[in-house]
Parts: sequence; C-alpha cells; structure tokens
Amino acid sequence: MKYIDEYRSEASAQKLAQAIRQTTTRPWTLMEICGGQTHTVVKFGIDHMLPPEITLVHGPGCPVCVTPLELIDRAIAIARRPEVIFTSFGDMLRVPGSHDDLLSVKAQGGDVRMVYSPLDAVKLAQANPDRQVVFFAVGFETTAPANAMSVYQARQLGLANYSILSSHVLVPPAMEAILGSPSSLVQGFLAAGHVCAIMGYWEYEPIAERYRTPIVVTGFEPLDLLQGIYLTIKALEEGRWGVENQYSRAVTRQGNVPAQTLMGQVFQVIDRSWRGIGLIPQSGLGLRPEYAAYDAEQRFDVGGITAEESPICIAGEIMQGLKKPHQCAAFGTLCKPEHPLGAPMVSSEGACAAYYQYGRIEA
Repeated sequence: MKYIDEYRSEASAQKLAQAIRQTTTRPWTLMEICGGQTHTVVKFGIDHMLPPEITLVHGPGCPVCVTPLELIDRAIAIARRPEVIFTSFGDMLRVPGSHDDLLSVKAQGGDVRMVYSPLDAVKLAQANPDRQVVFFAVGFETTAPANAMSVYQARQLGLANYSILSSHVLVPPAMEAILGSPSSLVQGFLAAGHVCAIMGYWEYEPIAERYRTPIVVTGFEPLDLLQGIYLTIKALEEGRWGVENQYSRAVTRQGNVPAQTLMGQVFQVIDRSWRGIGLIPQSGLGLRPEYAAYDAEQRFDVGGITAEESPICIAGEIMQGLKKPHQCAAFGTLCKPEHPLGAPMVSSEGACAAYYQYGRIEA
C-alpha cells in the first residue's frame, strides 16, 4: 500500500539511522509519550537501529494503562446493575480491576457491550429508553471531542438515560510531572501526533522553555519516529530546546480549534489520579457542572469505591521511564496477557503488551 510503504522504506530508515549515528556524540535518554509509538519502536526494532548512546524509555501515553484501579472497580460496579447497558471501547474490557474485569461481568450476565464510538452509545440510549446506558469515556485529548459530542448530543436530544464515566487525562501535565521529578531520566520527548492533531503543539512550548527540553511531535510510522529521534538528538547536541513538528502532514500549531471549543464547553480541567503514578494536579477532564446530570459516577453513587494496587506490578515505574517491562519480576510469568496484573499487559498501547507480543525479553 503506497501510503503505508512510503513511511516504512528500509532504505530511508537506514539513511535516518546513519544520520542519527553521525550526529550522536554522547549519551541521551528520550521518551516517546504514546503507547502507539512504543509499539512501533518495539515491533520494527527501531531502538536496535540506534547507537548505544541513545536510550528510549516508554511514557505514560496509554490512557487505558493509566486509568485508576478504583475507576475500573467503579465501572464494574455500574456494569453489574441490571438496569444498565455498559458500553466501552474494546481495550477496556480486559483491564483488571481489584477482582474482576468487564469481560467477566459480561460472562456473569451483565449487559456489557463494545462500541466503536460514543455516539453508538447515544443511539443505544435512544433505542432503549427503559435502560440506563453508560459509556466508559477513557482517553487523552484524542478521544475527548467525540466523548464531549456524545454528552452534548444526549442533552440536545433530551436523553435522561445516558451518562459517561469519565477517565480523561491530559498529556502536558504528565510531561511536567515527569520532567519535574528528581528521578527523571528524560532529556527529550517525542510527542504524540494524534493528541497534537487535536490540541496543536502550542501547549508544549512553555514546557520546553521551562525545562529546557526539546520536544518533537511525531507520527506513528517507523520513518516518523526515526526522523523525530534525529531532530531531537540534533537539538540536544546543539544545545537547543523548543518544539518541532515532524508530523506536519497531520498537525498544526493551533490544532483543531472547533474540537477544542467543544471540549471546553462540556469538560473542565480537574485533578486526576493516574494508575501506578498517583495524583497529577490539573491533569484530567471532568464534566462541567451544567452537564453533571450526565456524570455516571454521581448518577450511580460509586465515588466512594477505592482500591489498592498490586504490590508486584511496576507499571508506574515503567510509564515514568524509570524501568522497562522486562525488568519486572512478574513479566511473562505471573503477568501475561491472559492473566495480567496491570493494564500495560492487556492494552493495545501498553508497553508490557508490546514487549510480550514481539518477544522482547531484554533491551
């Protein structure tokens, strides 16, 4: 396929790898933010094409992975209710809660359904006026506009039987939390192109300036990432910082302004806990007070449900770039896709799933 193959050309990849080797004179640690980028890196062996001085670490950009354990338990509690049709993207169905996952609830008789869009859930609410339809609104800024539209549309239609369980998280506060940590190893970022397609990259400019860190927006194909790595290393070697846009075919500085406007109309910025990481101030999206009637957490009174993380799972350290999946004692033994301890082993964007799927047992 032309428009895939042109970003997977082996000859072009080797040229970029050579340029990176020629540019690199000392050790550097880069973090790719998004789990989709991580899967490309591991699947195509991009990290093995780099000089030994460059270390790639994997960031928290897997929204399924960072959804708090207690929120999974709250979703399960709602999904068990006989009057509820609980809807979600497929990634969330096998993410482990404290005792079960949503697929287990379905197997036990709960009405749990996978949908491809939150607007499908709105249609279900229209078609089932005697049932409560709940959509598990998980994601970064990428999925927030569609989830906001579902709430906006439900309100316009006067639907009293539709609500969302919001677990939206924001990328810039997570980047600041990583850079501000005394244990941080990160010297440059590869920012997620799909997030920036919505939000633009103007939000990253103050971060790059504050922490004197180069940030390069990249796509998800092998050549996108190799070019992004080259641009980041070149900036580091030259002592520059700021934001560069490798993914110009999809991303502009200002982003999708109508989408941002809709998000701001329906959501407000709130503090959010990240699974395995903890509370990051002003890093999430919750419904504005005028849309509180569509908040499933309030509607079903599950806000008091709390949970404790597995002491064995080191997902938090992996998502902060402090460790890699194979450095977890449970990786591939106690923690496998069929019996995961944490979300990174079952999410399609999880770093642990990438290492397991592609047989990566060492760096």
